[in-house]
Amino acid sequence: MILSRSVLAFIFLSSLLLFPANSIRLFKAEDESDLFMEAPLYQNGPYCPVLGKDTLICDSSIVHIAMTIDPEYLRGTIAAIHSVVKRGSCPQSVFFHFIASDSSSVVPTQLTRIVKSVFPSLSFKVYVFQKKLVRDLVSSSIRQALDNPLNYARIYLADLLETCIQKVIYLDSDTIVVDDIQKLWNINLTGSRTIAAPEYCNANFDKYFTSDFWSNPRFSKVFEGKRACYFNTGVMVMDLGRWRQGDYTREIEKWMRVQKDKRIYELGSLPPFLLVFGGDIEAIDHRWNQHGLGGDNLVNSCRTLHPGPVSLLHWSGKGKPWVRLDAKRPCSVDFLWAPYDLYKFHGYSRHRQLDGFRFDSL
Repeated sequence: MILSRSVLAFIFLSSLLLFPANSIRLFKAEDESDLFMEAPLYQNGPYCPVLGKDTLICDSSIVHIAMTIDPEYLRGTIAAIHSVVKRGSCPQSVFFHFIASDSSSVVPTQLTRIVKSVFPSLSFKVYVFQKKLVRDLVSSSIRQALDNPLNYARIYLADLLETCIQKVIYLDSDTIVVDDIQKLWNINLTGSRTIAAPEYCNANFDKYFTSDFWSNPRFSKVFEGKRACYFNTGVMVMDLGRWRQGDYTREIEKWMRVQKDKRIYELGSLPPFLLVFGGDIEAIDHRWNQHGLGGDNLVNSCRTLHPGPVSLLHWSGKGKPWVRLDAKRPCSVDFLWAPYDLYKFHGYSRHRQLDGFRFDSL
């Protein structure tokens, strides 16, 4: 799918006609189901796999998606789920694995009820991530949100999820999918590769590590003989079987311990992934992670889409679309997120037609 710059410019100019939503309220158990509208029922097409009568949690014929879920990003998570089932050819053949923190102000049973109220027919399970697993491993980074222990849960998916689950797509909560998720799921990981993700070899790879790292041959030799490129860990296809065989959770933890002692990077959970997998991932089309739409890690700035087709939009960076909409300071790309927002207390129109383009056409 290709979005023209003229369309984006028109959306931005038209934002003056649209009114943003209120912030998500702090909620109690008795009103939690009133936060979001119930999504339409999206059903499988005629060529989808026949679903078994038993639980789908170990069914390898369906798509498995892992995401974190917490109160701060709940609105984003709900929109991301909505985009997957709305755009998928087999929406009932998707199982979501949600990872919640054991220190969250909202307990997993509440989060389960919320998701059920919005998506009554969705197949999913909520797992509990114990922050003690990373309490002594997380180092401060350039942005406080990156220090949240739940941000490191993706490292532990092979331990958290059932061993029968051999493959999973990991998605950040600030993404929306505007293509059929089956296409991403069907990507093969060749050879011994454990992760598939878009690579960005034009990015300055050196900046992801400190001068102390590059000046120490004991550290920098990890990239010898490799063409290591930056990849964003907010969208990954992961072979959990190979991950378990390689014991990669422990490998990443080793680098996190080095970081605590030597300070070899500044950017949260990304650099240890680069250290373990850089130069050895399955590179996929950039259309599957149009990232950086939230600006950079320090400044909430507006950015336009990269040229070319789009299958997944990602508001990585400081700015989040629901926050900017609520603050009446939206960027043009935020209105591409809006059609998937099911939060009840918004004030903008999802279905306004602009010069032949509908927000709900994505």
